[in-house]
Amino acid sequence: MRRSLLRPTEFPYRENSLNLFRLILAFLVLFAHGYYVVGRSDSPGFNGENLGGWAVIGFFVISGFLITRSRFRSDPGTFLLHRIARIIPAFVVCLLVTALVFGPLAQLLTQGTLAGYLTTAPTPLEYIWGNFFLHIDYYQIGSSLSDVPYPNTWNGSLWTLYFEFLCYLTVWVLGGLAVYRKSISVVAVLWAASVLVRIAYANGITGGLDGDFGLFTRLLPYFLGGSLIYLVVQRWGIVPLVGILSIPVAAVLMVFVPIAGGPIAAPLIGYALLYLSTVIPQPAWIARNDVSYGFYIYAWPVQQLVVILGGAAFGMGVYLAITTVVTFLLGWASWMLVERHFIRLARGAKKPVDA
Repeated sequence: MRRSLLRPTEFPYRENSLNLFRLILAFLVLFAHGYYVVGRSDSPGFNGENLGGWAVIGFFVISGFLITRSRFRSDPGTFLLHRIARIIPAFVVCLLVTALVFGPLAQLLTQGTLAGYLTTAPTPLEYIWGNFFLHIDYYQIGSSLSDVPYPNTWNGSLWTLYFEFLCYLTVWVLGGLAVYRKSISVVAVLWAASVLVRIAYANGITGGLDGDFGLFTRLLPYFLGGSLIYLVVQRWGIVPLVGILSIPVAAVLMVFVPIAGGPIAAPLIGYALLYLSTVIPQPAWIARNDVSYGFYIYAWPVQQLVVILGGAAFGMGVYLAITTVVTFLLGWASWMLVERHFIRLARGAKKPVDA
């Protein structure tokens, strides 16, 4: 038994449950945001972060692991092509669906008319074009969400995608350096530096930089923590005992250490999730279909529409059940009709990669 716990194994890139884990994380985002969308302030969480924020952290750690692998296995052009194909088309379709379907429906239901929908600022065109390049500058469309508990916000989740893509670009640049590819210590130093910057920024040492830089410093340590774990796993594999011990140690840091606990725990979070993905099975259809991204980008607008339709009146349990089912169906449609086709198109241009 002791030998089996200490025996390292190669991480099974094609036979793991990371799709399931990402779908669970996307659900936790929906779960946490649901409280805010219905007008409540008691969304569950710990250590100053709600469950949705911790779920996003999990996304970034897993992404750091997978994206680093993709960068190390791809030339620069192919890497960028794959990343754009994975994130942009479904995002743009979500903007279009929100502006051309959800928005008009919401205004019609709440105001009984579509008058002014196309001309009241920010207009549907401003919403689409203003957010087109991932940076979310417009959250509202006209007055379509002026009469809901969480007003004037069509999608409070999309802002993270801009910083996700900045992390892609960070690894795109660093991945071109031989020392980054070969030296775990160099990656560890960069991760540690990002943790220190995060701590400094949180304590008011900003160097005159704010806004997007602050959000980037908040998320980068998790992405680089996943990147670091990729190199660790590539060199030493997954050691079951280390994976088991990573769970409580990461939990203690996340729950009890303010500000620095999460960033410091990032590599442990990554190792724990990777280990669990090798021992917890996932349904075959989830293994074949990654619905998590579509689920993530459609959850908030679905929740707003369900509030308008009166779904919150039945209690949080029913509300969350309704929004979960509808969001899953839209996430499934996003995968089947948009995401997988653009991924295949991008991979068909050059030699396929796994991530």
